[in-house]
Amino acid sequence: MKYKPNQPAQDNRPPLANAGVAFDIVYADEDLMVIGKPAGLVTQPGLGHVKDTLLNGVFAQYGHQLRQLGPRRDWGLLHRLDRQTSGLLVVALRPRAYDALREDFEHRRLDKQYLAIVAGRPNPLQGVVQARLKEIQADKKKVIVSRSGEEAISAYRVLSSTESAALVEVRIKTGRLHQIRAHMMFLGTPVLGDDLYLPDGLSKAKVPRAPRLCLHAWKLGFKHPSDQKWREFIQPPPPDFRDVLRRLGVATPPELI
Repeated sequence: MKYKPNQPAQDNRPPLANAGVAFDIVYADEDLMVIGKPAGLVTQPGLGHVKDTLLNGVFAQYGHQLRQLGPRRDWGLLHRLDRQTSGLLVVALRPRAYDALREDFEHRRLDKQYLAIVAGRPNPLQGVVQARLKEIQADKKKVIVSRSGEEAISAYRVLSSTESAALVEVRIKTGRLHQIRAHMMFLGTPVLGDDLYLPDGLSKAKVPRAPRLCLHAWKLGFKHPSDQKWREFIQPPPPDFRDVLRRLGVATPPELI
């Protein structure tokens, strides 16, 4: 199924440029850029967020290139992260780069890996979740596990843990709304800081507290559209993520520091 980012229900005008939006540029060339999005930053304009999103900040620096892509190519944006999720995103700067990467997204040729701090310890410690997800509209837009939903596949492995919490690496094979959050809930080990997905019978009081959703997109790999060579980008989790691990006594692997 073709995946496209959620588009703002406004018009086809370019997003407003806002140089005050902070983000990290992990890599950039003439074709694309890889961005490190901080937690708390909305990815793209929409209701209630017209000029304070990541895309507004990107337009302040790369507006000329992104205007050439236009709304038909999502202003270069190839995927998105939830507001409270931190980590890596790729944005195309040329039409041909967008088209090539869009095709790779649709055919699942990219490698996207996340880190999640979850309540409890998944059992088994390594596995694949293939629980189909269906979008519903309640108080907030969310997904439920349903046989009538769309295919959703997440491979996970526990990197370190205690009795109360675990650090889990998740590689997603599909890109459904809230996929990792829903799949971790399905396993009975919800992502810390997630008030939207909580397994039945598990009260919030039994879940360790966290200052934000403990989800970080830390690895992103794809073939570069210009030379077809595989590139992999890594952004270790930010200090607030590591602080939660430290407070819970969950070991941080050396490669994440």
